[in-house]
Amino acid sequence: MSSPVPSLKLKANAKSRVLSGHPWVFANEVEALLPVANDGGVVECRDRAGRFLGSGIYNSKSQIIWRRLSTQRVTLDEAYLRLALSKAIARRDTPTAAAPKPAAQLHRRLVWSESDDLPGVVVDQFGDTLVLQVQTLAMDQRTDLIVELLAELLSPAEIIVRNDAHIRKLEGLSLGVHTRSGRAWEPRWAKIDGFDYWLDLQSGQKTGFYLDQREQHAVLAKYCAGKRVLDAFCNQGPFALHAARAGAKEVLGLDSAADAIDQARKNAERNGVAAAFTVANVFDWFNDPARHGEPLWDVIVLDPPPFAKSKSALEGALRGYKEINLRAMQSLVPGGVLATYTCSHHMQDAELRSVLAEAATDAKRKVRVAEFCHQPADHPVLVTMPESEYLRGYIVRVE
Repeated sequence: MSSPVPSLKLKANAKSRVLSGHPWVFANEVEALLPVANDGGVVECRDRAGRFLGSGIYNSKSQIIWRRLSTQRVTLDEAYLRLALSKAIARRDTPTAAAPKPAAQLHRRLVWSESDDLPGVVVDQFGDTLVLQVQTLAMDQRTDLIVELLAELLSPAEIIVRNDAHIRKLEGLSLGVHTRSGRAWEPRWAKIDGFDYWLDLQSGQKTGFYLDQREQHAVLAKYCAGKRVLDAFCNQGPFALHAARAGAKEVLGLDSAADAIDQARKNAERNGVAAAFTVANVFDWFNDPARHGEPLWDVIVLDPPPFAKSKSALEGALRGYKEINLRAMQSLVPGGVLATYTCSHHMQDAELRSVLAEAATDAKRKVRVAEFCHQPADHPVLVTMPESEYLRGYIVRVE
């Protein structure tokens, strides 16, 4: 007879979000931790009355000790992983009115962690190459199986395991990068949304390219014909490239990372578009007295990295977001367009809108929303988990 599955029990006074469907339980929300021998395994969670809340993965070394897999009793075995991966892929393969793209042109997120019932697993597809990130102990212990299932389901030319994100340290995991084949993945040009980008999937930032803003590149481009466009925090320059091809009369991209600016310049040259790029701290650039008296911009894009990487950093981050949006508003012509984004899941929509309202008040500008912006459908949002919605923004008219 098999032994019973271990279970966690919520404290009597715990106001845990798991009771409202959130998939996480924190260490301070349970009566007692389980023995370390359960780390990486599947355990059950129960409320104070002993009612079953679901099966999830456990790690005593993490502040988030339990992440729900299912509201049913499940085992984290090959069958579970194959089904979860298959369902995640099927969600992205839902037929649309457009003709299906060949695999070589598919650039998309295939797996988005809890939103796809695979906590801590992220998979991005770049044509015939998959990039896998694993950020939880249980999934890390099953990485080889996940890799082989991805190979079976999608037959990619290569799978790169990018386990170099420092968030892994919160789970007590080591850092490293390797490929399924054991061979180095050579950087190369890849066509994404009509532009060639030099991709370094094994060593570049995150999984090699920010797929989550792809839809916004095209949205912003329609405001740029004949305009002076500033792309702040430009990274490899996709907003700038789209603006230039849309007919902008001048485009400048700013980023503090010299390697990103070098790549943006190469991308512009490769695609035959006119855009300039400068290494600069965006805050310092806006505040530089030498800029006073320069022509104002028609369109400004603010797409900064996450200022709030933790909840405790949110207050300071809000000040930073307000400051940068204020400077941008002051640098726009009357009627100019500001596209402003945040990729911090700690910053909710109400907080972003409050920041914009405060910046507009201080700038003495009337600001009207033209478009609401959010992450694309291949980064699905779990309605019971606010953290799964991390990218939001506004395109506004500044008068």
